[in-house]
Amino acid sequence: MKLAIVGAGWAGVAAAVEAAAAGWDVTLFEATRTLGGRARALPAQRPDGVALTLDNGQHILIGAYADTLALMERVGVPPASALLCLPLALPYPDGTGLQTPRWAARWPAPLDAVAAIATAKGWRWRERWALVRASLGWQRAGFACAPPLTVASLCATLPQRVMDELIEPLCVSALNLPAAQASAQVFLCVMRDALFGAGFGGWAGSSLLLPRTDLSALLPNAAVQWLQAQHGRSTRLRLGTRVLGLQPQAGGWQLQGSGWQARFDRVVWATAASPAAQAMRGAAHSTQAEAPALAERLDRWADTAQALHFTAITTVYAWAPGVRLASPMLALRAEPSAHAAPAQFVFDRGQLNPQDPTAQGVLAFVISASEGERDELQARVLQQAARQLGLASLQPMQTVVDKRATFACTPGLQRPAQAIAPGLWAAGDYVDGPYPATLEGAVRSGLAAARLL
Repeated sequence: MKLAIVGAGWAGVAAAVEAAAAGWDVTLFEATRTLGGRARALPAQRPDGVALTLDNGQHILIGAYADTLALMERVGVPPASALLCLPLALPYPDGTGLQTPRWAARWPAPLDAVAAIATAKGWRWRERWALVRASLGWQRAGFACAPPLTVASLCATLPQRVMDELIEPLCVSALNLPAAQASAQVFLCVMRDALFGAGFGGWAGSSLLLPRTDLSALLPNAAVQWLQAQHGRSTRLRLGTRVLGLQPQAGGWQLQGSGWQARFDRVVWATAASPAAQAMRGAAHSTQAEAPALAERLDRWADTAQALHFTAITTVYAWAPGVRLASPMLALRAEPSAHAAPAQFVFDRGQLNPQDPTAQGVLAFVISASEGERDELQARVLQQAARQLGLASLQPMQTVVDKRATFACTPGLQRPAQAIAPGLWAAGDYVDGPYPATLEGAVRSGLAAARLL
């Protein structure tokens, strides 16, 4: 049975690995020359002329991302060496903020999180107790709430310091929306797995896992190498090959490109939501006369996908010789002046990969739910770094703005179903599921699509 997977991002390669292991003949199409989709490697150059590899956006995983971590291990990427594991911590440059004590780092969930809350520097006891009480209340309610609730409504009784230093940063990093707009139900799902769930391989679910290598090497490249080594006769990778259309044919689907066409028994469409919707709309148009019911089904799916709204993420890379942060990752404070301090987090890529001399002195500033133009955001981040980190000598390297980085995970959002039509499935972090637009959400959807075949 021949399977086509369109898109070699994290969802696509997850589907390919799972399907090939189940005996499918797999062809993986990717329109670009780089694997990884929206989480991929990016060639760059430091201001001093040294070439290096960055990412099209700084990402972070947590210990609760069991499917992603298991898939990495399956294709030969040991998570313990590919990722820097840090206990739950959101430290600020002045040393305050939530940090799990070393003596509690290996405690089972949720005791590690309770220890972090109990020892949060700069917090009063009533603030700590309010968060513990709220977390236990979420657990008693089964981490479920009314669909219309926002995160801000869910946490309305928490002290302002807890909102500012924990809930808001967690919300904007996980859901890419401020608490006033984000879905409380999806936020609770993430909190359940992170604070109360068991992690992978002995890690706590709340552990912060920072990639030591570029994102293409972290999973997609290794997955393709594994496919070629384990299933070379039954798998093909078509880089630089854009699928321009599909239509039903003889119990399967025919894919078309520039000067080529091929028939497959099943198709997993693993691109971003917008091109997926366009492809389904085109397929509906081509089948309207012969199969009106199928065309209507394709159109309905496309309507749901096109109705999604998206939010941006901006990553500002900057460099200065000898720069080293107090921690591989620091939280940054919001400031009273609107948009004066756009970045919520900064990562020290030199500490993430100490063996790579090109990474030394390279910082990645992340602006979730970003608004504004590239040059303006870059200038504001450099000013923020000077004020909050005392780094006035930073030189900008590259600023990556992904305007459609994640779907807007708002309350009661209807997401497209995994099943599109007979023999045709969708995979991507935007399809219906419990997780927001994360690497884990993408991998889960890819594995689920392959298992539905």
